[in-house]
Amino acid sequence: MSELVSTGVEGLDSILTGGITERSTVLVSGNPGTGKSIFGIQYLHHGVTEHGERGVYVSFEEDEADIRGAAESIGLDGFGDAVDDGDIVILDKREMLRETDFSTAVDRLLDTIEDGDFDRLVLDSLSMFQLFFDAEQEKRTYLLKFSDILKANGLTSLLINEQGAVFPDTEVGLENFLTDGNIYFIQTPTDSGVNRYVWVAKMRKQDIDTDIFPMEIGEGGITVHERAGGFSMMGGSENQPSL
Repeated sequence: MSELVSTGVEGLDSILTGGITERSTVLVSGNPGTGKSIFGIQYLHHGVTEHGERGVYVSFEEDEADIRGAAESIGLDGFGDAVDDGDIVILDKREMLRETDFSTAVDRLLDTIEDGDFDRLVLDSLSMFQLFFDAEQEKRTYLLKFSDILKANGLTSLLINEQGAVFPDTEVGLENFLTDGNIYFIQTPTDSGVNRYVWVAKMRKQDIDTDIFPMEIGEGGITVHERAGGFSMMGGSENQPSL
């Protein structure tokens, strides 16, 4: 039986019956502001602090200071310490977009993961990664190769994907079928702000709970709640039907 890798998110590991299957590649999708990047930061932080597992954060959109700042904003002060100690390596947009050539960017990433003893990886975001390619067939080929390389190097990886649609079933891309698991982060507007939800739609080789669960982002990061209770997809009163 495959080992499971804890995500570090309270409640989510229960939905996953323990965590993510080791050496799998999981697509994390949602529209902007849903908490995808926070999830990636929390995932790597938990790996270092609780399991002694080193990680790589690859960002095509933020620089290292932005990523450190996001970790500090949710109270994960140890994230910066782990970066300073080399337990988390950040390849930010300055590194990854220094050249417009795809091979150069990927070689930089491969050199990092092959030279180090890493267990976890976050790619933020797959949407930017795919801009290197024009044809769908080319995207498919490289995504499969990239996923195989990550697995061959012992990495359990989160590939963050920007999604334009609010509801995930209205926008399904090729990448959804090429990864081992699909986790969606959803937010809906309310009179006072937004309600947030997480949905584990697929996870190969695992029994999962495919309900939609409410979540919050606060001190320490993301917390997933067991049942919706007073939450509903469109907000409002506790008497409304909830998911």
